[in-house]
Amino acid sequence: MKTPHTFADALADTTLTSVFNPYSDHCALHDRDDGARVRKRNLVHCLEAAIDAQVDTIWIARDLGYRGGRRTGVPLTDEVHLTSASTLLGGIPLDRATHGPIVAERTAAVVWRVLSQVAAPVVLWNIFPLHPHEPDDPLSNRCHTRAERNATWPFLTALIAMIAPRRIVAIGRDAGNALDGLNIPVMTVRHPSYGGQSEFIAGVHAIYGLEEEDAAPQLSLLTAHAAMGATA
Repeated sequence: MKTPHTFADALADTTLTSVFNPYSDHCALHDRDDGARVRKRNLVHCLEAAIDAQVDTIWIARDLGYRGGRRTGVPLTDEVHLTSASTLLGGIPLDRATHGPIVAERTAAVVWRVLSQVAAPVVLWNIFPLHPHEPDDPLSNRCHTRAERNATWPFLTALIAMIAPRRIVAIGRDAGNALDGLNIPVMTVRHPSYGGQSEFIAGVHAIYGLEEEDAAPQLSLLTAHAAMGATA
C-alpha cells in the first residue's frame, strides 16, 4: 500500500459485516452503475494530488457518514463540496458517483467552510475509513467497533507513511483518543456536530494562526443549504 493506486485497491478489497465499502460496494438506491469505481478514482486523485503538493497536514475524524464520504469516496466531503475539494487540490477531476439530487451533509458544510479560510490543501481521512451502519439500515450511521478499527488500522498507518505529514488534526475526542501514541504531533479540536461548530472553528483558527471572525452568518447559510440538500 505504498502508492495511491495500491492503497485504494487494498481498501476496496476490505469486506466487513454491516459496513458499506464505498470503493467496491454498490448502493442500489443511489449509485450510478460505476459508482464504486468513480469513488475509488476520486480517492486516488486526492491522494496523488496531496503527494504532489507535499501536503503536511491530515485532518482525521471518526467514521465515514452516509451523506458524505459514502457517496463521494472523499472523507468529510459531501456532493455539495466536491468542487471545493477539487479546487483545494489544484483542480483535480472529482466526479459524482450517484444520480438524483445532490445530497449535503452538515459536518461537511462546516469543515469546508473552515477549509476555505485555511486555504491550504490537507488530506481528509477517518479513523475507520468505511461506512459503518446499523444491520437493518444501510443508510444510517453508527460508531465503528474495536474489531473494525483493528481490521482497518493498517490503512491509517499506510496513509501516514505515504503522506508523511508533520502534524495531524483530530476532529473530535474519539478521533483524538484513537490517535494517541502516534509519533506525530496530534492536535484535537471539537467535532462540529451537536453544537460544537464554534469550538471547532476556534480550534482550527488557533492551529493555523487565523484571525477570529464572526463567521456565524455565513455558517448558518451553509447549514441551511445542507438542510435543504438533506430533504431533497
